[in-house]
Amino acid sequence: MNEIEYIHEPTDLQCGQAVLAMVLSKSPEEICALLNNERETTLKEMKETLRSHGAWVSDQRVQISTKDELPPLCMLSLETPRCWHWSLYAFGTFYDPEHGVMDDFPESGRRYCWEIRL
Repeated sequence: MNEIEYIHEPTDLQCGQAVLAMVLSKSPEEICALLNNERETTLKEMKETLRSHGAWVSDQRVQISTKDELPPLCMLSLETPRCWHWSLYAFGTFYDPEHGVMDDFPESGRRYCWEIRL
């Protein structure tokens, strides 16, 4: 797999588009056009977009608490202090569309992941 290129969310509502853009090596604008959506993305949109581009995405949502529980590549749904938020974990690094490249989760309560295989 290619190295992930970090993308900051273009707006506060485009964390999902930024995650998809990072995984699929596209721009957030391309993802917005593909989805016909510039606002919050649903789990269904996330999975369908990844699958339509050849990725395998797990069907099962897995609740996690520590980084050690994560598969090598996965999309994350995080309950942050402000809202539910999409983020990306890839091979030991967090690529968070709002908070940047991190070694651990951004501040969050409940955390869920779906494994991705390219």
